[in-house]
Amino acid sequence: MTFRTPSRIFLSGLALLMILSVLSIGIGVSDHGIWGTFSDPDARQILWEVRVPRTLAALLAGAGLAVSGQAMQVLVRNRFIEPMSAGAGQSAALGVLLVTLLVPSAAIWAKMVGASLAALTGSLVLMAILRPLPPTQPLLPALVALVYGGVISAVVSFIAFQGDLAQFLGSWLTGEFSGVLRGRYELLWIAGGASVLMYLIADRLTLLSLGEDAARALGVNVGLITATAVAGLSVVTAMIVVSVGSIPFVGLVVPNLTARLTGDNLRRALPLTALCGALMVLGADILSRLIRFPYEIPVATTVAVIGAVLFLVLINRDPRSRGATGVNPAASADRKGGSHV
Repeated sequence: MTFRTPSRIFLSGLALLMILSVLSIGIGVSDHGIWGTFSDPDARQILWEVRVPRTLAALLAGAGLAVSGQAMQVLVRNRFIEPMSAGAGQSAALGVLLVTLLVPSAAIWAKMVGASLAALTGSLVLMAILRPLPPTQPLLPALVALVYGGVISAVVSFIAFQGDLAQFLGSWLTGEFSGVLRGRYELLWIAGGASVLMYLIADRLTLLSLGEDAARALGVNVGLITATAVAGLSVVTAMIVVSVGSIPFVGLVVPNLTARLTGDNLRRALPLTALCGALMVLGADILSRLIRFPYEIPVATTVAVIGAVLFLVLINRDPRSRGATGVNPAASADRKGGSHV
């Protein structure tokens, strides 16, 4: 069966994204509407300093999380893993914490570098741990990844407690957009660039999902492509943690949804994945602002509730089609003689 990105779904998604973007720009505690920007300097300042940056931050974060999640799932050939909960997100928080402890006056770029290096290290260690696991047990790598992320999270909490930075750590780990202003979200454009990089190597990543031996036989430089993809998803995760905090489930749920529509060909899947990720995070941010208006709920909480419900629906709907939709690619990897990584 040949999978193609449903053009009507993609175009409908773009239209919905535009509607949500306009709605996001128009929502705020102040009474200034979008049309007021033409005559009111205060409204214009609020629009360009707060609301537009917040909307862009939600779009970039959602797209980046979804793309990096799909890239990691292809690398480890398991649909139950995402960077934010499998060590990369926790490692990025550890990097920020260590930079803060060692250099309290460090600039944001230093925290960015520390978070990126820590996320890269954490991702590489996870892949090394998953490599020897038997491919006939698709749930085992996901459980190992969750335990691995939990161990790093425990280490981060211990260090933060010892350094009297527990409250500081909470602000970094809880994903929310209330603090996004112009000048404080631009790191997310780096995450956007890293997501584009993963799209450029999408065809090679698709071949890599067939197994290392098959990919080499088809001319893929396995080491280079793997390193590039891991570096890309680590940078995306680090930039999001540094800018807006940790947002779960996006990199887990969205790739599983789009795989049902496009198959496992990343070149076709990634644009729709990025679009759906942006829609999910932006929609959750709007709900977070409206549920207890004029107060806000952290977007990570809203996304977690939505993501948990969607994931339960995914794993319980039509179990017979799981192999076809890529939820259990480990079995096909075993038939091809491949490994998880």
